[in-house]
Amino acid sequence: MKACRVPTNRGNRMAKLLARGLLAAGVIAMQVGPARAAEIGETDFNALKDLVRQQGQQMQHLQEEVLKLQQAHTADEQQHKQDAEQIQQLIQRLAAQPASTNLPNEAVIAAAEMQPIPRVPIDEATVNHNFSILGDAEFQYAKTEGQHGSFLFADFAPIFLYRGGDRVLFEAGFDFVLQNNAPAGAGSATTVNLSFAQLDYVLNDYVTLAAGNLLLPLGTYVLRGAGWLNKIPDDPLPRELLPGSGIGAQLLGAIPLGEEGKMINYAVYGANGPGSADGTGNAGALDLGGNVGLRSDNAIANLHSDPSGGGRIGFFAPFKPHYDFEIGISGQSGQWDNAGRHLWSAAVLDASVHLGSYFETRGEFINTWYGSDDLGRVHPQGWWIQTGYKLAGLDLELPLINNVELVGRYDSSHDGLGIKTRRATLGYIYYFSNTLLFEGDYEFLHSNDPTQKDRFVLQLSYGF
Repeated sequence: MKACRVPTNRGNRMAKLLARGLLAAGVIAMQVGPARAAEIGETDFNALKDLVRQQGQQMQHLQEEVLKLQQAHTADEQQHKQDAEQIQQLIQRLAAQPASTNLPNEAVIAAAEMQPIPRVPIDEATVNHNFSILGDAEFQYAKTEGQHGSFLFADFAPIFLYRGGDRVLFEAGFDFVLQNNAPAGAGSATTVNLSFAQLDYVLNDYVTLAAGNLLLPLGTYVLRGAGWLNKIPDDPLPRELLPGSGIGAQLLGAIPLGEEGKMINYAVYGANGPGSADGTGNAGALDLGGNVGLRSDNAIANLHSDPSGGGRIGFFAPFKPHYDFEIGISGQSGQWDNAGRHLWSAAVLDASVHLGSYFETRGEFINTWYGSDDLGRVHPQGWWIQTGYKLAGLDLELPLINNVELVGRYDSSHDGLGIKTRRATLGYIYYFSNTLLFEGDYEFLHSNDPTQKDRFVLQLSYGF
């Protein structure tokens, strides 16, 4: 609704024009009075005539301005009348509504918020926003005792992430490795492995359902320390005793304990479990990662009758920023041979400690056992511990020194079939940035396997 009001600037202009007109009229009256009529010459008469003409033009312009203001006033009155009619119609419609639908404003708003939002097609911009590519790449120079030193493309491991809304997530990781065909042939070959691929559905703040080729929560290494996040170029030896992934489904999440950041994290899953590489129950046929549900003859079937089950439960406790402690226990058990006569089982104890931004240590104790046709009960086990200290904690104000982290690891493994290996690793990391790392280490090996030798490794890692 609009109220009619003459603008202030227009009123001022009208007042000025009226004043000019009155002044001109007074001047004319004085100049043409009877006493001086005889003294006016032709020049003065022409000047007076021009002045009268100008005043007439100004009066005409003033009349036009007044007309415009009257038209605007008429339009405002019409708009006001239309607004009043619309308000009256709305009042009549509301009065005609049944009493049951005459809800207070708060109830109307709540009812509107409860209505489902119509699904709109996902445009290209939304798809790109919900899709991400992460991962890492590593390039090495390695020299093993008794072998020639060599440059190698160690790994390219992209991770594809897609978010299909607030509840649906998909993630998949691959490993690309380049190696020689010699001595079998010329050239090289690229090996591509699917590390994991899982679909996640967030049930609520405490539970997520995941299904697919899962990263198994046996310890925490594969979830938090693999790839460029690992501060030493290779994996701990006893991790070879466990499967890294498996086809199945799991429930996982975390439950907070109070408001200090303490929490219980958990996972429980079912998976196909290990299988037999040759179909027998012999100890050497154990295959930790080959039972994926689709056999080499394209038959869809598990290699044995029962899947495996497992899980992990952990406790995380922060003391203050960058100071925390975590401990967890995990395990898995299920059949592994085709005949279904033997079980494979594992138990893992993991722990980690952070003391400020500069010091961390973590490790795992891994214990596995399984039955076999030829050797009976086989008992592989091992453990590892790894520590890192960033020299920036010394507060030396030396840029090159502050970018260095010293790392060390000790690991031990017994495969249960007679091979025992112990290894001590000392090394460093130079941080060009948080994602570009230059690593170097020397590995001291002691093993009854003659192929295991000391090794020197330089690695350039980039995480993206």
